[in-house]
Amino acid sequence: MELTNRKKRILRAIVEIYISTAEPVGSKAVAEQAGLDISTATIRNEMADLTELGYLEQPHTSAGRIPSPMGYRLYVNELMGEHQLTMQETQRINDALNLKMEELDRVIDRAGKVLSQISDYPVFTMAQPKQRVTVKRYDLLMVEENAFIAVVMTDNSVVRNKLIHLSDELSDTQLQLLSTVLNSSFVGLELAEMLEALEKMEAHSAPGAFEMISLVVDFAMEILEEQSRKTVHTAGITHLLEHPEYHSLDKAKPLMTYLAENQEGSRLPVSMENGQNMNILIGPENVSEALKDTSVVMASYDIGDNMRGVIGVVGPTRMDYAKVTARLSYFADSLTRMFGKGELAMYFGSSAGVQMFREQGIDATFLPFFNQ
Repeated sequence: MELTNRKKRILRAIVEIYISTAEPVGSKAVAEQAGLDISTATIRNEMADLTELGYLEQPHTSAGRIPSPMGYRLYVNELMGEHQLTMQETQRINDALNLKMEELDRVIDRAGKVLSQISDYPVFTMAQPKQRVTVKRYDLLMVEENAFIAVVMTDNSVVRNKLIHLSDELSDTQLQLLSTVLNSSFVGLELAEMLEALEKMEAHSAPGAFEMISLVVDFAMEILEEQSRKTVHTAGITHLLEHPEYHSLDKAKPLMTYLAENQEGSRLPVSMENGQNMNILIGPENVSEALKDTSVVMASYDIGDNMRGVIGVVGPTRMDYAKVTARLSYFADSLTRMFGKGELAMYFGSSAGVQMFREQGIDATFLPFFNQ
């Protein structure tokens, strides 16, 4: 049976009406929406053909039709119009992304929250870890005779600090020597390489010196391990309850639990294939059973330094694909432009950077160490 242009126009009308109303669509509504100069009887015949072809479903004998996953797929691939963002939408997105001096995690977390508020759907955001992360430098700051702060900076501009207590007293000279050893032997190394270097050093180091070295290097390895993990931020999970498909808590709860418990991203569809910038998974196209009745729309963005991120929207298959893809595309492009300006690298010399160090109890006069 041929999928004529008229059938496609009717299918498009049904998808868009159903997106708007969440109610099965009848021939009269299609006649008003599609702008076709044909009778409702003819439309009913065409709807019956579309049902037979698998593009529509009929929930009840006397009800209208709703799109099937196959119908949504054809709509997304061929029939969907391009949604133009309003001035209010673009301004709201731009305001949300105007976080020039924020850390990466804060930026993508905030972006996800704002996109969720705008779209009324749950959103997940993720930064794909850099394939090779190493420590760029160590700075050690004396606090008292048996305690110092270790500050570790990675080559992707992540800075972490830790207060380290010792059983014995430590002089300024010893602290400077420790800093020299760390910056000469434990920079530019990946996690496995750092562990190997630490094991070699143990064989020819005095026990007391090796204890101090290992305390700092262990902290650095924790940071590298953290940076290698794929962390997913989720926002707006309760927005599901605003949609008719999830008014029943029994139906909403499994999906909400699934989204809330996937912070490591191990089960969320966060990968993009063949270098594509946008990907739409409709209903059964999702691998996870929890997502079989939902659609997931994802866009990728470039963080720089061989890192990419993914931002995605999860919602019913009835979601407004044109509007969601337009907003996602704008978000992803904006994030790419922002990260491309190198604004994260400027963070530690900014007022926001000073405030972060104050919150951590570190004197802001030490900031020049991290901008060299």
